[in-house]
Amino acid sequence: MSTPESDPQLARYSFQRKLGEIAAVRGRATELISLYVPPGRQISDVMGYLRNEYAQSSNIKSRTTRKNVMWAIESLMGRVRAYKEPPAHGVAFFVGSKAVGADKSEPVTFIVEPPEPLNTYLYRCDSTFFLDPLQAMVHEPDLWGLIVVDRAEVTLGVLRGKRVEALRNKQSLVPSKHGRGGQSAHRFERMIEHAAHEFFVKVAEMAAELFLPKKDQLKGILLGGPGATKEFFYKEGFLHYELQQKVVLPLFDTGYTDEHGLKELVEKATQTLHGLDLTEEKRLVQRLLAEIRKAEAGLAAYGERDVAHALELGAVDTLLVSDGLRRQLVTYRCGACQRTFSTSRSEEELERADPVACPLCGASPATETSREDYVESLFRRAVASGAQARLVSTESEEGEMLARAFGGVAAILRYPVASVSAPPPRPGA
Repeated sequence: MSTPESDPQLARYSFQRKLGEIAAVRGRATELISLYVPPGRQISDVMGYLRNEYAQSSNIKSRTTRKNVMWAIESLMGRVRAYKEPPAHGVAFFVGSKAVGADKSEPVTFIVEPPEPLNTYLYRCDSTFFLDPLQAMVHEPDLWGLIVVDRAEVTLGVLRGKRVEALRNKQSLVPSKHGRGGQSAHRFERMIEHAAHEFFVKVAEMAAELFLPKKDQLKGILLGGPGATKEFFYKEGFLHYELQQKVVLPLFDTGYTDEHGLKELVEKATQTLHGLDLTEEKRLVQRLLAEIRKAEAGLAAYGERDVAHALELGAVDTLLVSDGLRRQLVTYRCGACQRTFSTSRSEEELERADPVACPLCGASPATETSREDYVESLFRRAVASGAQARLVSTESEEGEMLARAFGGVAAILRYPVASVSAPPPRPGA
């Protein structure tokens, strides 16, 4: 069974949430330092650069800004020094003084190891943190297999996020279809077909070698090329059966079968790729709506309390969570009855620090004991109960409906569960 930490959807959500938290920080002046260290960069070089910046910062005219910047660089040097070398994908540091109102500030530090390799070394001091290199990695780096083939050549590669990587190219050496003096035309035709068959077998072997070890990560395989060769290759079933099932239909026409052909294949398939995820999300939300509309108890739950109850009973088959949901699950202890209870709160509600009454005895205020990200807690409970969990994009109409009408949380159930939510008040009550 997978764990919440290993779920790529949850990793993407956590990365987005972290970037949102960093983006919200504002400095009173140019007191926020962003440092990007790519893989392979010598830590000694970074430390030398920071020592030079520290010396330069002593020339800042504003006493407060100078003090905050020098503190940030000192703190940054301490953080960088802890690394013998950058992580595999590099690392980004965000250190500075956050404005908190009333001409006051407080220190903040964020360290982010990105999901994709950083390709630039960058130091910037500004009133906001610089996030452009990380924002480009926000979308889940889906992995797709790529094959462009004809009788003369094949190129295999992968599409990882927005990057096309060519992995293998092979020329076929299959003779072209024209006559040869002194040879039977039929015999020559058989030789050509045999050579083509052997080439296609070799293509399938290369595909198995490259893609089968990644089959669980592959969202699909895009197959293209000029002419009818790609259809023949697909319909004759040369690919390993597990890879054959992952081929996206229809196949795509390309003018090339080299690395340019891979890029052309991706361009032709862009609309199809974008639609596959949205189509699956629409299907799930439409299934949820169909269950809700049933006259008798359907296999659906929505809203925080009903979904939490269904998860507790192990009744959830598929958990649907809006990727725009930003809430914390806060646990409280009642001082009167000593019981604990949990509820989700928005960041605005937490900032207001409104008193929370105990839903069991009504005493107020209850004391906060812990908090965790609400979406992460939902994924954790879903995995523990054996349910599938799905982040639903707000790009589609159905995704917007999930966020707007159902509070961003709903579930398709294994069996009906009675609602535990309080009924809406009667008109005029």
